[in-house]
Amino acid sequence: MNSPLQNTDKQANNFNVVWDSPSNHSGNSMPCGGYDIGLNVWVEDGDLLFYIDRSGSFDENHQMLKLGRVRLQLKPNPFVPQQPFRQELKLNEGYVEIIAGTPEVKLKVWVEVKRPVIHVEIESEQKFELTATYENWRLEPRIIDKERRHQTVSYIDYQGTVTSWPDVIDFKDEGVLFYHRNRDKELLIDRLIEQQELEPIRSKIPNTQKGRTFGGYMRGSGLIPGGTTEGIYPQYPYRGWKLHSRESTTSQRLDIYCHTAQTEKLEDWKKGLEALAANESQGVEEARKLAIEWWTEFNSRSYIKINDKEADKKDKAWQIGRNYSLFRYMLGCNARGEWPSKFNGHLFTPDPCYVKGLMGWYKNADLSNEPADYRQWGGGSFTAQNQRLVYWPLLKSGDTDMMPTQFDYYRRALPGAEARTTHLWGHAGVCFTEQLENFGLPIGWGWGWEGSKDPSHTRTPDLDPTVQAGKWVRYYYESQLEFSYMIVEYHRFQKLDISRWMPFIRSSVIFFDQHYRMRCKELTGKEFDDSGKYVFAPSKALETYEEAVNPLPIIAALQTLLPALLELPDTISGPDDRTLWQAMLTRLPELPTREVNGHSVFAPAETYNPKAINNEDPQMYAVFPYPIAHHGAPEFEIAQNTWKYDDLKKHFKCCWGQTFLWAARLGRTEEARELAIDKFADAPRRFPAFWGPGPDWVPDVDHGGSGMIGLQEMLMQTDGKQIHLLPAWPKDWDVDFKLHAPYKTTIEVSVHDGCLVKLKVEPQSRMDDVICSEKAWPRDMISAEA
Repeated sequence: MNSPLQNTDKQANNFNVVWDSPSNHSGNSMPCGGYDIGLNVWVEDGDLLFYIDRSGSFDENHQMLKLGRVRLQLKPNPFVPQQPFRQELKLNEGYVEIIAGTPEVKLKVWVEVKRPVIHVEIESEQKFELTATYENWRLEPRIIDKERRHQTVSYIDYQGTVTSWPDVIDFKDEGVLFYHRNRDKELLIDRLIEQQELEPIRSKIPNTQKGRTFGGYMRGSGLIPGGTTEGIYPQYPYRGWKLHSRESTTSQRLDIYCHTAQTEKLEDWKKGLEALAANESQGVEEARKLAIEWWTEFNSRSYIKINDKEADKKDKAWQIGRNYSLFRYMLGCNARGEWPSKFNGHLFTPDPCYVKGLMGWYKNADLSNEPADYRQWGGGSFTAQNQRLVYWPLLKSGDTDMMPTQFDYYRRALPGAEARTTHLWGHAGVCFTEQLENFGLPIGWGWGWEGSKDPSHTRTPDLDPTVQAGKWVRYYYESQLEFSYMIVEYHRFQKLDISRWMPFIRSSVIFFDQHYRMRCKELTGKEFDDSGKYVFAPSKALETYEEAVNPLPIIAALQTLLPALLELPDTISGPDDRTLWQAMLTRLPELPTREVNGHSVFAPAETYNPKAINNEDPQMYAVFPYPIAHHGAPEFEIAQNTWKYDDLKKHFKCCWGQTFLWAARLGRTEEARELAIDKFADAPRRFPAFWGPGPDWVPDVDHGGSGMIGLQEMLMQTDGKQIHLLPAWPKDWDVDFKLHAPYKTTIEVSVHDGCLVKLKVEPQSRMDDVICSEKAWPRDMISAEA
């Protein structure tokens, strides 16, 4: 019998991506990364190139800037036409390997998992010379055109000048030093404080921009400075700083040390970089070993393999499992990130001229002359409805170690957001808007700039001074409840301490108590309706329905979150907390419903403007993310009716569309099958999981996240302590999977030829909670373990 490690090796090797020819541009690159670094790696016109992106590289305008591009040229060149070529992403080891030429040259590109350090290792059967060039295109101040402001989303419709400022690059000793340090007088945070009239609370708002410096140092033993060069790639001018071999060799290593910090003085940042580059105590051999061990454990902790016995790459079901695994690898590259993995490109955006098929705001935009840093929806700004889909699947994949970075996003911003709430409305609690800069303020575009040419976002004198001008996000505050629930589920799944995020959860809940009592009293003279219930208005049903009263997502969130909070141990919550939560439960309205063709269905809200202005289905939020309408619940029939009879936006399947995961949650096997094939189909790029752009960017990370959730829900659903296996799985798809369930439980299952042949549950005490119909899934048990 194979060991678990051997099984994981087989799974990873089957899913490795292998190319037998070079690429033609960065849009057909391959991801590689680790710690919090992402590389786009490709070979083009005889050169090996890679972009460097890193979590937290936010400039003065909150663009997310790449650290640069590296170009490697070997002499003699192994990448010439008619020579052997093989480029492989080795998932189980976490690196990209390229073997080319005759005699053979082998290159490994990898990133450490304990430090932000990149390595390129080259071995050859004959001596070679290397030229390694650090390339940068941010050489002069650049005015960001008003029609191209989506890369710094707060400044859309801002009528003033927005300047992208240059980096500093030079040779230092025998390497290349490069960095960007934010200019203190050009910070977005200062303009937003002024725009939103928040000067009285400035000291409470965490300044994530001041003194922020990011960059690195590139060097290699035996490499010396070789002057500068200039060029254009792909259509944008750049300058390069070259290092070349002092003498020919059969072995060479290039090292790039990346450092990000907020420091009072530039010299302090430089000292931090020098310390990183000087600390080689563990050695590269040990760092490589640790990286391989980390990625091996990452692949063994969770997996989904479909029809893997034959591993037919043309089999659409097999592709689903492969692309699920590739996307999860991409998420793992930011396992230690200062900031969450961004829904709009993550760490792997290509040059924008290769992003085709945009939807939404910029579908007709000409991006051919934009630099490599460009991405829609900004860098330091986050949209909660998109971000949540990146982090929900990490519970069942067992990647909970990667979730605190998303939770800390809110924890860091909490003091300023609480002060803003009190400043605007005079009550306690925290109000986090849907679109948010990472220092906790609404994005400038959503708040609205005076003089804007867009009537949907213009800030006019008659507008309520406490709300946003943007009609898509005005009165939209529900996402903080969803992230609160996610944190509680994080605790339930792995029994991990959540004490440091409890202030965020408490404050989020308090807002929905105090704010809507205040609003109701303003409108009616009473804090509650005639039945003593909350009236959640003015509000929205997600972005889609305006003028909403008692939106289903808010009610479903509180109906789910409050009982979960009441189950927390006394060490996490106190008696005052529980008194409030219990009182709030008694004052919640019922989930809104309506009749369609004589059938009771969920409604987006109790009352609302039926004109949809986006593609969301808030009435399905009682299915996911709030699992009220689960198998066996009285609401389940209403959810099924909603699916069958309501006018849902099922056509929107890409990006953050949740049609697939709802079909899976409802046990609609055949529909879930077709939606899974659609969701996990190979991307229209060389790397199969570089989906998008949809309305976001490339790669479309919330597309992959929502797909992960749907596939997990087809295989395993949990309700309380119950674990339902294969609730929406096609009988003719073989599958081997390992997923994680609440209460520190792991489930391993194998289904072959429609029979359950393996079931392993850890710990043993949880076996009694597993539900799997023997009628639906006959047992031909090779192994059943607990």
